[in-house]
Amino acid sequence: MKTKRSGLTVIEILVVVGIIAILVGLLLPAVHTVQRMAKETKQKAQFTAIELGLAAFKSDYGDYPPSNWWDPSSAVSGQLRDYCGAQKLAEALVGWDLLGFHPESAWRADGFDRNKAAATVYHASDTLQRRKDRYVELDTANVFLLGGDVDALFPSNVDPLAPRTYVLCDVFGVSERRIRMPNGKMVTPGTPILYYRANPANLLHDPPSQDQTSLCIYDARDNAPILNLGRLVDATKALAQRRQHWLAPGVMAGTTSFEYFYDYIRDPRVQARRWPSRPDSYLLISAGMDGIYGTDDDIRNFGQ
Repeated sequence: MKTKRSGLTVIEILVVVGIIAILVGLLLPAVHTVQRMAKETKQKAQFTAIELGLAAFKSDYGDYPPSNWWDPSSAVSGQLRDYCGAQKLAEALVGWDLLGFHPESAWRADGFDRNKAAATVYHASDTLQRRKDRYVELDTANVFLLGGDVDALFPSNVDPLAPRTYVLCDVFGVSERRIRMPNGKMVTPGTPILYYRANPANLLHDPPSQDQTSLCIYDARDNAPILNLGRLVDATKALAQRRQHWLAPGVMAGTTSFEYFYDYIRDPRVQARRWPSRPDSYLLISAGMDGIYGTDDDIRNFGQ
């Protein structure tokens, strides 16, 4: 009498394993897509919070925060060259020291009051009563320090940015960047959000020359220091996606073309002439999942 065998044969097991492998292969891209869409939705929500904060700031002070970095009149003295648009956005929404914006800010990296002597800084304790509440909550703002210590972005290479100043980062954590916070927790921060304020008094979209970007509605140099930090712009990946750099290490010597930046912010709906998106307000730019500005996965408040 033959005994009845139970269980699976080797071939049957291999068939089952193969089917599982195929299903996993089909599901992984879907899971990745869902995760990416969730991140993009979260990033757009952060932009909404920032835009509400900027609207409240304008209501209080009559205009949006400045974003200027490049100032030809200060090229020799070095003033204003360590505090760019992304840093000024953070100061406006959460304060130079995260205690709220001070109405007498001089928009300087050292926090000096524009109406006081150089020895008096506006973040002194006797001025706290003049502060506005934060326009965006710290958790939503995703605030991080720039270089100067182990708990800061780019601690070993922040020049020409002022250390121990803040930027708002996007929600896309960059795996190569890990920071130990003061409480000992390790975090993976995103990439600084770029902020450009429009100058509606100007009527140019493209600069007459690469040294005259300040004549345009938007000045490509406003966030030049952040773009010049090599960890934010990867030449190989950018070229692989048929993209140019907005800025390159030669920007300080005026050797860089800004043609791609002005193509990037152009409003495609205006056909009669080249014209920027949102010419009367401001631009916000997140580098997206790859941490590289100017690539197809960027999240922006324009041209969606």
